[in-house]
Amino acid sequence: MSKKQILFLCTGNICRSPMAEYLLHDRLGPNSKWEVLSAGLSAGRGMPASRAAVEVLRERGIDMSPHSSQPVSRELVDAASLIVVMTASHFAQLRTIYPSVTEKLFLLKSFDPNRRGGDVEDPIGASVEIYRGIRDEIEGALPELIVFMKSLESE
Repeated sequence: MSKKQILFLCTGNICRSPMAEYLLHDRLGPNSKWEVLSAGLSAGRGMPASRAAVEVLRERGIDMSPHSSQPVSRELVDAASLIVVMTASHFAQLRTIYPSVTEKLFLLKSFDPNRRGGDVEDPIGASVEIYRGIRDEIEGALPELIVFMKSLESE
């Protein structure tokens, strides 16, 4: 059986979406039924993750240095079972470009029981402390996201 795919999207694919990708991949472990990917709505190809993002994931014992950015594509969205975006603006943009994705498109913070919505703001150029806050926001949504993913495994 082929793995299901979850795709995280942000703007440049060098901060938020790769942080979410690597944090979730770490939580799911090597025997997961899911492949975890990330891309950006305005991303170039082949950019490394921002230094601060790499640093705050290293604090969790996760090596994000292999990350290489990629732009979102029809192939990525079609292959994804689940697409998770960082902001309402990403949600609206993606729905405009790829209207068929609506039923598998979610805002990351919709899975956070303490927040239930809202944006994960772009930390590009901000301090490591801001990046830590963004990492913690992403982590806050992962437990319920994983529960939701498990509910889709039998589909």
